[in-house]
Amino acid sequence: MVGARDNNCKVRSICIVGAGPSGLAAAKYFIAEEAFDRIVLFEQRDNVGGLWNHLPRPEAGKLASEVPQTDPNGGYGDGSPEDPLVCSPIYDLLETNIPRGLMGFSDQEWPSNCQLFPNHKTVLRYLEDYAQDVLHLIRFNNKVLDITQTSNGRWLIESRKTTHDQLPNQSETFDAVLVASGHFDVPYIPSVSGITAWHDTYPGSITHSKFYRHPSDFADRKVVVVGNSASGQDIANQVRSVSRKPLLQSSKAPAQASSASKLEKPPIVKYETEGRCVHFADGTVETNVDSILYCTGYFYSYPFLRSLQPPVITSGEYVENLYQHMFYRPRPTLAFAALNQKIIPFPVAEAQCSMVSGVWAGRLRLPEESEMRRWEQRTLEDTGGGRNFHVLKFPKDADYINMLHDWAMNGTESSGESCARCKEATPCNGAGKAAVGKGTLVRKEPPYWTEKEYWTRERFPEIKKAFQAFDEERHTKRSLEEVGFDFAKYKGDRWEWMV
Repeated sequence: MVGARDNNCKVRSICIVGAGPSGLAAAKYFIAEEAFDRIVLFEQRDNVGGLWNHLPRPEAGKLASEVPQTDPNGGYGDGSPEDPLVCSPIYDLLETNIPRGLMGFSDQEWPSNCQLFPNHKTVLRYLEDYAQDVLHLIRFNNKVLDITQTSNGRWLIESRKTTHDQLPNQSETFDAVLVASGHFDVPYIPSVSGITAWHDTYPGSITHSKFYRHPSDFADRKVVVVGNSASGQDIANQVRSVSRKPLLQSSKAPAQASSASKLEKPPIVKYETEGRCVHFADGTVETNVDSILYCTGYFYSYPFLRSLQPPVITSGEYVENLYQHMFYRPRPTLAFAALNQKIIPFPVAEAQCSMVSGVWAGRLRLPEESEMRRWEQRTLEDTGGGRNFHVLKFPKDADYINMLHDWAMNGTESSGESCARCKEATPCNGAGKAAVGKGTLVRKEPPYWTEKEYWTRERFPEIKKAFQAFDEERHTKRSLEEVGFDFAKYKGDRWEWMV
């Protein structure tokens, strides 16, 4: 078994990169551990919130990425507000696609007057409130430029103040580093025949959802939206309200049938500048296309870790050489938070940070490196690797949260299929405080999902549709019951059926 204190590496100082939701959660768990002398958060912007720190500037919608953008290390920017790579992907009319009761942190309630699916401004205020007791740890407007391992196993952090170009870079060492800077920085725009010539001929006509701000930017234009993930569907629905009809949505598999206002199309295979033609895989061609908006996701990109060997980034499709999506296998004093996709990020970040905190404090242990390597190989085989590596579709995400909870509380990894304390198939309330590791107590218990969270998680796409069906009246809806989803009634009906 290995831990952060092996190899004479005693963790007393911790660097956290990023003061978004994961970084803030990490700071709280590290403080609660009462085992560390120094905790510092580096945040390149002037406020907490990470991607929820929305940039509403009108010109942000006109920012452009490289086209195509196929390099995960395609630039790291200077950290200024005008830097496209710092631009948040949050758009003006965004509402969460996760109901607030499922989305929030375990130790902070949402405002009682908050709608069921909060808008981005409410989420930012929620995070600002959550951050109040860790603000003293944050160095705002400080961008991490490079992280290298020293000869004695510590980590050298090079950073610079983004608001003072004349100041020299600063360097300092820490015992451990948690990377909580997210994975929504470098957009992915695929290479398609003719795309470069099109981009050169019609600058700004091809862009990415990261730079989308408001549907009015596409008013009266013939638009192709590429991708049908949650953001792709939401943005397409917004844009088609003002664009020329029908809006064209290109994807590998149609999410829904075509209609008078939206026409489903297969992938784009070719761009032709003459006539502004876009060719699709089914042989059809659309002419006089004004705008193409790629909602095709992002690379995992951590240029400040480029010197690591073995590397964490090669293709950018996933973060390599990790154990349980968190620990850098060769040196577990480097860890990551909330890399996973198709998850509920806030509770996952909490569960992960509880684990990282316990390992670095020395009360939890990791398996030998050979076993950690086998875990990665099994995950590659099970998922097929690539962009699927970090995907935890329900119920895997829920089971993962509970597995990490039980591991943190009991000092051993569980299957995640049942509560390690009560052994019931149905998750219990996870209420106890258990002695773990070397006999110390968990001072801050991570989240544990009960049957209600599982039930809500399974249904939240339906819940979102029901919420949206209320149109403007949706802003008055605060609870699941108000949009037709009552867990207590579900339990009662199921009990009567079983009897």
